[in-house]
Amino acid sequence: MKRKMFSRLVYRLLSITVVALVLAALASATLAQEETAEAVDLTAEVTTAQVSADATFVFIASCFVFFMQAGFAFLEAGMIRQTGVVNSMIENFMDAAFGGIAFFVIGFALAFGADNGSGLFGTSNFFLSEALTFVDGAPVYGGDGLSIFILFFFQFAFAATAGTIATGAMAERTNFVGKIVYSFFVAAITYPIVIHWIWGGGWLAQQGFLDFAGSTAVHLCGAMVALAGAIMLGPRVGRVWGSPPKPHNLPYAALGTMILWLGWYGFNPGSALAINNNGFVGLVAANTTLAACAGAFVAILFVFARTGKWDLPAALNGCLAGLVGITAGCAFVVPWASLVIGGIAGILVILTADVFESLKIDDPAGAFAVHGTCGIFGTLAIGILGQPELGANGLLFGGGFDQLITQVIGIVGVIVWMGITSFALFFILKTLGVLRISDHGAAMGIDVYEHGASAYPDTLPLPTTTAAGD
Repeated sequence: MKRKMFSRLVYRLLSITVVALVLAALASATLAQEETAEAVDLTAEVTTAQVSADATFVFIASCFVFFMQAGFAFLEAGMIRQTGVVNSMIENFMDAAFGGIAFFVIGFALAFGADNGSGLFGTSNFFLSEALTFVDGAPVYGGDGLSIFILFFFQFAFAATAGTIATGAMAERTNFVGKIVYSFFVAAITYPIVIHWIWGGGWLAQQGFLDFAGSTAVHLCGAMVALAGAIMLGPRVGRVWGSPPKPHNLPYAALGTMILWLGWYGFNPGSALAINNNGFVGLVAANTTLAACAGAFVAILFVFARTGKWDLPAALNGCLAGLVGITAGCAFVVPWASLVIGGIAGILVILTADVFESLKIDDPAGAFAVHGTCGIFGTLAIGILGQPELGANGLLFGGGFDQLITQVIGIVGVIVWMGITSFALFFILKTLGVLRISDHGAAMGIDVYEHGASAYPDTLPLPTTTAAGD
């Protein structure tokens, strides 16, 4: 009897244990599912927050880059003669307007559309057709993480910069009709194709060409347009070789340079397109700063050694030279290398201006010296000073010549493309008679002749007849 009671007790205990284990397993599974769901929700929230932070970062950077248009306007207005200030301002302003329309219609698609199979240009997203669609009555915004609209705004500001670089080299003598045509052409076709090669997955990207923020992609592109324009236009009326006209307003030029320096903190760090690694973005910003400082410091010392004068234009152009020089490699070099790049660029910009003077190429704002020579040097510097741990196999760090050769190939490709297309365009405009204003108009002053306006009406009053078209 006792044995039966004991057996029943054991059986009941086993049954209770089994039931308890089953219930515990079910509870554990349910809890695990809830924890997994919570983890998935948390991951989604973190991803959404990161994308929002990145979008905000890039949007703010885009505003900084766009504000560089004001910097270019003041810099160029200050560096030229007082009879061309209004023209310089309106040309820089309209570079953004013309460039924005051109980049929206054609340029963005050529730069970032699906590749045509040859690595030469994109073939989709004209008119930003993929940026916004509607599904079941709701808007769906295109883009992989960062929306296409945000990327367009950022890249539009870059396109405007490329277009406006040429304005300084062609100042005081360009027909406004010709200005409209070449601004649209650069932003719609020639510049976007280069961007596709480098940043849109094109043939240079496939070769391993490195240009983080645009020493070649933006600055050399604009510089080649500037060089072609300056040569095809010829010098300004009354230009005396060996004695360049003095800048008419150095405070304007200094203000413009400071605005540009500020804008570069959108230009270079913003090219990361993300803020998730603040150490990386900080490196880019620090390198940008150090190169600008070194460029200004070395340039003013170099000119002082030659003339005995502490020359403000030398410091301004030296600063810009350092900024252009570090733009390609700001993510690939350590800080001491950025000092080297900026310092060398500060000397190159002065020497290039001397060469242009000897060749009798009139570049009032030194556009090619700053953006061309220093853009080339900065791009080459990656192949020499690039840090392997940062993604560039520089020659000085055991990387061999491969990266340097790739950089040379990219530079040559951009020079050939932008040079041929720019000279061809300006030749056509010159043949049509819409490239340069008449000598009479230039003698009158382009502000009065083209725009019927004066930046200084108290000291430069308008004449009775101001209409262009003689």
